[in-house]
Amino acid sequence: MHTTPVTLLDRLRHSPDEAAWRRLVHLYTPLLFSWARRAGMTEHDAADLVQEVLTVLVQILPQFHYDRQGHFRGWLRTITLNKLRDRKRREALVVNVPMDEDPAAADGADSFWEREYRHELTARALQLMQADFAPTTWKACWEFVAQGRSAADVASELGITENAVYLAKCRILRRLRQELAGLVE
Repeated sequence: MHTTPVTLLDRLRHSPDEAAWRRLVHLYTPLLFSWARRAGMTEHDAADLVQEVLTVLVQILPQFHYDRQGHFRGWLRTITLNKLRDRKRREALVVNVPMDEDPAAADGADSFWEREYRHELTARALQLMQADFAPTTWKACWEFVAQGRSAADVASELGITENAVYLAKCRILRRLRQELAGLVE
């Protein structure tokens, strides 16, 4: 058994299990859906596109070698854009991004994609992690980190020590880093 945390991508490559696939689907479905909707797709078509992208991931991830210097989000975005182009071709629509261009560079909105990716993935990971912590621990971290309140105010409100607020922050942020290891560069 490994004593160090194994990233989600490594788990899917070396010993894919239902829990790892479920985690990937829960993390990435909202992001993929958001990208599809921003591309102008209807809700139904966006859901179909998400399924197409997830199908590609099921086929490729067991053999996928993640280069720690690479960018998983760029690869995922490329798959999504290619599936979107395939749909548009089938619908006989003109796509204004030439196929010989790098899709990551062609959209001219690299910083938008980066922010969107990080925001959606982090929000989803936090949502999934919340059930793993006691409500007081979660609220202490949330109020201190996300709401910017002082540790003293949060501690007073929750009836805990300031040190407990700092510990809650450390535990939850450490867990978040573990959850996102290899997924956010």
